[in-house]
Amino acid sequence: MLNNIEKLLDELETRIHKSGHSDNSISITDVGWHIEHSCLVLNSITDALVKSDPIQFKRTFSFIRMLVFTFGKIPRGKGRAPEIVKPKNLVSVNYLNEHLLKTRLKLKELDLLDSGSYFRHPVFGDLRLHDAKKFLVIHTKHHLSIIDDILKATGN
Repeated sequence: MLNNIEKLLDELETRIHKSGHSDNSISITDVGWHIEHSCLVLNSITDALVKSDPIQFKRTFSFIRMLVFTFGKIPRGKGRAPEIVKPKNLVSVNYLNEHLLKTRLKLKELDLLDSGSYFRHPVFGDLRLHDAKKFLVIHTKHHLSIIDDILKATGN
């Protein structure tokens, strides 16, 4: 699963040079925002997994989680990013390249974690390591799809 995430980071990297492109009919934010947001999510979830205490895990049923994980898609315009994973400033190409490199390094921590590690998603509830990795793939693909639609709409 980690290889899938690394491949998605490769895809994000190929779009960094188009970070300033935007199309309000698709997203109110530009390509750079989506790349930065994806890195922030990957980093913050990794941090939460590292800090988690597997004994505190609480299994809950989430119909929305079941749908998203079954179909591998997040519906557009339905979710709201928590403040901690919202980019605060306009980001430069250099900054995005640096942040992507830091994200690649941080993700290596996932290989060292106990399978009982978890993070608490605001909608899905607690997700153990395996499901957290699956979510990271789904989430990153979601933002790559938005990026690609922006680029298509702007003729790039």
